[in-house]
Amino acid sequence: MEAVQARNTASKRRNNAEQWRALVFLSPSFVLLLAFFFVPTILTFYFAFTNMALTGAAAADTQFVGFENFKNMFQDASFRTSVWNTIIFLIFSAVVGQQVMGFIIAVLMNGRSRVFRSVIGSIVIAGWVAPEVVCAFVWFAFLNDTGTVNTFLQSANITPIAWLYTFPMVSVIIANIWHGTAFSMMVFQAALGDVPREVEESAMIDGANAWQRLTRITLPMIVSSVTTNMVLVTLQTLGSFTLIYALTGGGPGLATETLPIYMYHQAFVNYQLGYGTAISLMLLLIGIIASLVYMRMLKVKL
Repeated sequence: MEAVQARNTASKRRNNAEQWRALVFLSPSFVLLLAFFFVPTILTFYFAFTNMALTGAAAADTQFVGFENFKNMFQDASFRTSVWNTIIFLIFSAVVGQQVMGFIIAVLMNGRSRVFRSVIGSIVIAGWVAPEVVCAFVWFAFLNDTGTVNTFLQSANITPIAWLYTFPMVSVIIANIWHGTAFSMMVFQAALGDVPREVEESAMIDGANAWQRLTRITLPMIVSSVTTNMVLVTLQTLGSFTLIYALTGGGPGLATETLPIYMYHQAFVNYQLGYGTAISLMLLLIGIIASLVYMRMLKVKL
């Protein structure tokens, strides 16, 4: 009996020693998370309720102003316009554009030869690995007044179109779809690879056509991947700044000014850091609401 108790005691000591050793090795990660995530997050929430600024009296003496920033925000017509632009950009660029295009490409590549998948995959991924500013210049070269698109139109005796002025939101949506579709494609490729081939073959033997197999077998089996990808793409698109700013600068006027652009203008052009931080919280809130809606619609349990 004493020997058993001694072994148990020794085992507990070893477990405690291993736990302490693990904590020692993980402590740098905890410190980094505390310094660069938790503390900035807490400060962000605090600054959103202050009149913090880069210049003027507020820069020297920052005051707590409560919900004044949020009150001014909802009374600002530019803020409402930027929210509407953000929703349009999010729906057509991420939810519809990147998701649908990524899924279609993944389905078309599923079961193809390795050479075919390598060639098509490399072409699609090229737009994703390029920095956003590079993508913006590429699409500016296509869509500006003397760009590639208008050159082709002129060669066909069609009047050139000022795409970035006449259709600015369409231009940035197309550019973002081209830039981000590869991520959705790779997620869906991995998900489709996990679908048992035997299930699809059984459905095919039972007489199910391609559309029935896709909607009644494939999609229900990869719904968790669809939800995960939709959440990630949504959060990435909500924070999209460089592509839009380099391509249109948020213009013409406020035509493409999404919340990140509006936040930048308020915080670093108008020097109202407290107000800009409050806008960032609204951007975070939109991301949280969108993620919860996706999971509710697709009935995925956490």
